[in-house]
Amino acid sequence: MFRQRLISGMLLAALAGGAAAQKTEQEIQRYRDMLQDDNPAELQELKGAELWKTPRGPKKASLERCDLGMGPGVVKGAYAHLPRYFADTDKVQDVESRLVTCMVTLQGFAPAEVMRNPFSAPGRPSDKEALVSYIAAQSRGMKLAAPLQHPKEIEAYQIGERLFYRRAGPHDFSCASCHDEKGKRIRLQDLPHLNDPAEARRIFPAWPAYRVSQGAVRTMQHRLFDCYWQMRHPPVGYTSEAVTALHVYMAKFANGGDMKAPTVKR
Repeated sequence: MFRQRLISGMLLAALAGGAAAQKTEQEIQRYRDMLQDDNPAELQELKGAELWKTPRGPKKASLERCDLGMGPGVVKGAYAHLPRYFADTDKVQDVESRLVTCMVTLQGFAPAEVMRNPFSAPGRPSDKEALVSYIAAQSRGMKLAAPLQHPKEIEAYQIGERLFYRRAGPHDFSCASCHDEKGKRIRLQDLPHLNDPAEARRIFPAWPAYRVSQGAVRTMQHRLFDCYWQMRHPPVGYTSEAVTALHVYMAKFANGGDMKAPTVKR
């Protein structure tokens, strides 16, 4: 009898815990929806649009001839087709690595200067975050369609897959430790199952996003940098091929999702 009561009590507690968790997630989503109506990322979009058109750098040139994959100067829909292979660099690039290429070749910035301080901090804004916000917004409402046809795109996907499952660091963590199974949480935050197309299509096209907890727009480069830091792996370099490969790997599962970035995140 005692055993039956104990089991019944445990089941009731589990059900109550599940209901509480569901209610918490609903309230978090309601909070996000309220913030989305006045998304601070819109200010970054406006700043990015200005930066795109303003002549800068040693060559006093704008970025209006930058080829993001849809032709020189074409921004509409470009973000929805990244990462992709670019013949002029013979590399697969995401939006940030491509912006670095354009800022160096078109505007004449030194590579070291462009790569310095890629992420914003208090009192130190980042032009890249503003530019990515502007570019991403020009694909809002479209379907994500990152190509996976060129041999180097396929190679990047394969490298990204290996990196996703590679366990390392003092905690023996990999990306898959958090994102290869449904129903995982950390504190009040759901951990998306990024190998599930339905979940990936909901999460991946929502980046870049304004992070309320950080008071800044954060790009996918920053998201992956932060994940590596939280796993206590060695830091990954800005626009590194490892980050691009992971980007390609995740985009494969998210293809077909509706582009809605920049959004608002916790």
